[in-house]
Amino acid sequence: MSEVRRRDALQKILLGALVVRAGLAEADRAFLLGALIEAGRIAVGSNEHERLKAIGLEAFKWQPMEDAPAPDQESEVAP
Repeated sequence: MSEVRRRDALQKILLGALVVRAGLAEADRAFLLGALIEAGRIAVGSNEHERLKAIGLEAFKWQPMEDAPAPDQESEVAP
């Protein structure tokens, strides 16, 4: 497996783990996609973006993901 494919597979696994962690493993896929599209429309740095980011950072504090480092407050995940 090439390095690019390995990184792509790891990214998908980590993103799936976030869905499970958020309690949405059983959610309808169309709902999940719609929610993610809406989230993608929120301007980085806006009040809503910062509010949602704070919720996520708090969740990582209480239960860090074992297979990935928790994001710090300065970094952003690139799509």
